Amino acid sequence: MKFEINQKDLLKHINIAQKAISSRTTIQILEGILFEAKDNYLILTSTDLELSIETKIECLVEKEGKIVINSSMIGNIVRKLPDAPIKFNVVGDNIQIVCMNSEFNLIGQDYSDYPPLPQKNNDISINMDTSIVKNAIKETVFAASLDETRPALTGVLVELSKDEVNFVALDGFRIALSRFKMKNDEDVKEIIPSRALVELQKILEEDEVININFIQNNVIFDLGNTLVYSRLLDGKFINYKDIISDDYNCRVEINKRDFQDSLERASLLAREEKANLVKISINDSNLNISSNSEYGNVNENIVCLKEGEDIDIAFNAKYLLDGLKVIESENCELLLTGSLNPCIIHPIDEEKDYTYLVLPVRLGRD
Repeated sequence: MKFEINQKDLLKHINIAQKAISSRTTIQILEGILFEAKDNYLILTSTDLELSIETKIECLVEKEGKIVINSSMIGNIVRKLPDAPIKFNVVGDNIQIVCMNSEFNLIGQDYSDYPPLPQKNNDISINMDTSIVKNAIKETVFAASLDETRPALTGVLVELSKDEVNFVALDGFRIALSRFKMKNDEDVKEIIPSRALVELQKILEEDEVININFIQNNVIFDLGNTLVYSRLLDGKFINYKDIISDDYNCRVEINKRDFQDSLERASLLAREEKANLVKISINDSNLNISSNSEYGNVNENIVCLKEGEDIDIAFNAKYLLDGLKVIESENCELLLTGSLNPCIIHPIDEEKDYTYLVLPVRLGRD
């Protein structure tokens, strides 16, 4: 195998491929990236058997071939090389890398043991704008569970119907639902691992179209020169639609930034206490946030618009903040039905259909 490639281009695509390399693997060949020179392209493939990436770059191929190169080693070498053409010459397992005045000689691995990737088909294939997918991931993935004993909840449920697409994540304490209208001919309900979506989000660029291909037990995200493969999660997802209700006894409209800033200040004291507890009291046109700990107490007051009853309720501040941080609209609304019932937060933005539900914390008697 013999080819020449630009340093910056190679580094960009090595960084993409490395997102599917696990630092915890005990299988040596999975520590490497499969390099394939073919048809004036260099194709890089990486996998941890759950998440896989294939990404290709134009290059000058003199002789086609394949070799597996340790991911960490090749990434560090290319990162330190100057911005100039790099020449690779592979004979057997010996790899010569030359760039200007630098020369490296490495030992690679036989590609024949590298696991194959799933094959695309057109059974269930849809196209979406990358900006929509990126935003839907941002609005939901943080709410997925970290509890590996409930694997279905460690992913994001993607539901496709003829009129809309839903991305849903929940962990037993909160639910994040991003919904958008989109005409399509498919009916899909699959759970995608959070890690795959987090890594996909880092690769996605604006103003492009992504093709999503659901095949048996896998999903493939096609970005043109990069394919991201992920296993789908088995198991039953909680019926979130029975939990979310827009009924309320108290509705509050509030400036999102003011609310977020006040919660962050209140949580400075709450952080040391169990459950990051903050108490919210809504009375007339005032929303009060308070927190008490052995270090002292804090009170924050924010002007709001309120409909309905006054209410006192407590939350884990982190859970509230996680949802507020992904809301971009200037104002948001809080829907509450009682001190022991969930709070639902919506952005006040006609273009956004986002729902964030948080369970309250039960307050002890004073």
